[in-house]
Amino acid sequence: QVQLVESGGGLVQTGGSLRLSCAASERSFSTYTVTWFRQAPGKEREFVVGIKWSGLSTTYTDSVKGRFTISRDNAQNTVYLQMNNLKPEDTAVYYCAADQFGTGSRYRNSYESWGQGTQVTVSS
Repeated sequence: QVQLVESGGGLVQTGGSLRLSCAASERSFSTYTVTWFRQAPGKEREFVVGIKWSGLSTTYTDSVKGRFTISRDNAQNTVYLQMNNLKPEDTAVYYCAADQFGTGSRYRNSYESWGQGTQVTVSS
């Protein structure tokens, strides 16, 4: 397992932007596929976006396509989630998860390593 720490959450108005970070304490972080999930109150944790360990493939859930962008800086052991044009329905706790040489699964049970989460609140 790898330790993950999210940061960058906060309160923004509709249409605003935030950039989340997922930092890992692992020298071999470049071998980990990293995904972002989110969980709104009373709802299941859902897949948002993932980036393969190679960095060559990304997958987005339909509701965030064109608004969210995932990227990684392996030299900094960090994955970023740039979120633009935020909507109230994006309000949730955002978690990053990692899986070494993972396929980028959308299923949370595929991941053993999780961060503690960061709250994103979008006001209308």
